[in-house]
Amino acid sequence: MVTTLSLVTSIPPSREVRITLPGDVPTGPAEIVVVVATQSASTSRTLGDLLDSDFFGMWSGREDITDSIEFARRLRSIAWSRPA
Repeated sequence: MVTTLSLVTSIPPSREVRITLPGDVPTGPAEIVVVVATQSASTSRTLGDLLDSDFFGMWSGREDITDSIEFARRLRSIAWSRPA
């Protein structure tokens, strides 16, 4: 059985974190994974940030795509018809 718990906390200057697990968590061997995300990783982005990114216009020089809407429809059709 695998139990996943998500705990969110702030790391204090002492860098010590005490974890008290709920009573229904089984005892015995366990693997604890700590993910530390920097402040900038969780910063929300705006539509302007997306528009300024490299995502927009990255295919603008493609001469083989004359109708982008039809091209997207064809890609979706190919993807949806693939066997699972």
